[in-house]
Amino acid sequence: MASRDDPMFEITPQVLLKAYSCGIFPMAESADDPALYWIEPQQRGVLPLDGLHIPRRLLRTVRTTSFTVKVDNNYDRVIDGCAAPRAGRMSTWINTRIRALYRDLFERGACHTVEVWDGDRIVGGLYGVALKSAFFGESMFSTERDASKIALVHLIARLIRGGFSLLDTQFVTEHLRQFGTIELDRATFQAELEKALEKNADFYALPIDASGAEVAAIISAAS
Repeated sequence: MASRDDPMFEITPQVLLKAYSCGIFPMAESADDPALYWIEPQQRGVLPLDGLHIPRRLLRTVRTTSFTVKVDNNYDRVIDGCAAPRAGRMSTWINTRIRALYRDLFERGACHTVEVWDGDRIVGGLYGVALKSAFFGESMFSTERDASKIALVHLIARLIRGGFSLLDTQFVTEHLRQFGTIELDRATFQAELEKALEKNADFYALPIDASGAEVAAIISAAS
């Protein structure tokens, strides 16, 4: 289900967080369209934090990679990467309003990034919104093999260590399905969301400079 907003209506960070608490999130038709559409899917993607399927090869990569993983270091570089054209997708749903809205949330500590760097070059990452013990994944990107997967594994370990109970992926893709992502109908998702909003979590319970070995150990213990 989707409904179009008035592009002249100001969506504040408070309105956006309230929408997330109701199971609704915004998207734009394209980068050039100033309007936003409120989305409430009939089927919602969720990656169960107690039902992970992380390939051993990927965990080995997380432990040994030469890439550096940073947290909440550079919002603009992450949003640029997520909005960039890629194979099979020449347009993006990230418009100017999306960029500004999530920057406001980032500055307020409600939006987070996990970034993968090769020296001074960002090669992958993701961003999303944390609300109580729910984390809403928004978008990810990769320009080097496994970079977005490394970011996702680091995010999952951070959520587990921080006591999060819900990782919303919005939709299910083949990329996400390999990690154990499932679909919930709207009513079931809403019930899980309400439970997640009843308790607090700590995105920084895992140090921002946690090593790949630490992350892999958390994942292994939870899998």
